[in-house]
Amino acid sequence: MSDDNLGPNDQQDFDSDTDTGLDDLVSADDSSIMNSRRLAMGIDLGGTNIQAGVIDEHGQVLGRAKVRTEADRGFEKVMDRVAAASREACEDAGVKMSMIHTAGIGVPGPIDPEKGVVVEAVNLRWNNAPVVIALSDRLTVPVYADNDVNVAVYGEWRAGIGNNRPNLLGVWVGTGVGGGLVINSQLHRGAHYSAGEIGHMIIHPGAHLGSRSVEHNCSRTAIVHELVKLIRANHPSMLPSLTNGKMSKIKSKVLALAYEQGDDLVRTVIDDSADLLGMAIANVVTLLSLDMVILGGGLVEAIGKPYVDIVRDSVRREAFPESLRKIKVEASTLGDDAGIVGAGIMALEEHWK
Repeated sequence: MSDDNLGPNDQQDFDSDTDTGLDDLVSADDSSIMNSRRLAMGIDLGGTNIQAGVIDEHGQVLGRAKVRTEADRGFEKVMDRVAAASREACEDAGVKMSMIHTAGIGVPGPIDPEKGVVVEAVNLRWNNAPVVIALSDRLTVPVYADNDVNVAVYGEWRAGIGNNRPNLLGVWVGTGVGGGLVINSQLHRGAHYSAGEIGHMIIHPGAHLGSRSVEHNCSRTAIVHELVKLIRANHPSMLPSLTNGKMSKIKSKVLALAYEQGDDLVRTVIDDSADLLGMAIANVVTLLSLDMVILGGGLVEAIGKPYVDIVRDSVRREAFPESLRKIKVEASTLGDDAGIVGAGIMALEEHWK
């Protein structure tokens, strides 16, 4: 469904909703079964898109929706769009909103989970935003919120490749670099709710500002910046022809295409960034003696195995002690669904504690 059909002011009373067509979709017996299931709305709120999904207690996605965030319209309008996406996800799943027990949402920034407030979300231009109250008012269910990478890592831990290992790190590489930690079988948020933020670790302390952190060197944004600089310095690459010269707008899929077709410059820059990321991850693995590392995000999904292999080799080369050099470093198996699955499962588990 297009954004035009999901206007931010398209509000309705969820409990009295009779437009979902549920009676046409399921029998009375099926309806009874659906009502007995524990269902949550899982929401992945990004700076560009909002994804919503109806999630059961096993992490299965029963229905989904995706709409543009339109962050420039302000907090309240974004919350309206989240609610609209949630209604569409219910429609896709063939359930009523009144059958949803709870909702979870992942937001790009540190969140105080007890207050339900987004402390800071830079790409949404939010500070101290009361996301839990705002969304629970719109959906009329209890809402639980956390950092977007935290919920994605939680999804992989509970329903994906993490397989409930007690100690792991998840690193998501895309526009930026984010991370999440599971320590002693619990999501670890830290004293200021920002644990796992590997992207902000300093790896080049002597470099000029804007070039010192993991994110400054290993994100897709950093890779594109470096490639544009090198191409303008007359290094050959197919990227200008793949983008009609609009190289500053290069996305992960374009990088993956050039990488697959053997573009030497693209391969060199991406491989170097993957190796550097592996070194940073190895430091965390050594510090916390972790069981596993999970890699996700747009760049990882686009490049795939070659990228994961380089990161894995780097982690295993640099980690200490010797026994940690066999650590599992794997790609996310939930892919784009990790955020909605993690948010949904987290909300169900919090709701029925």
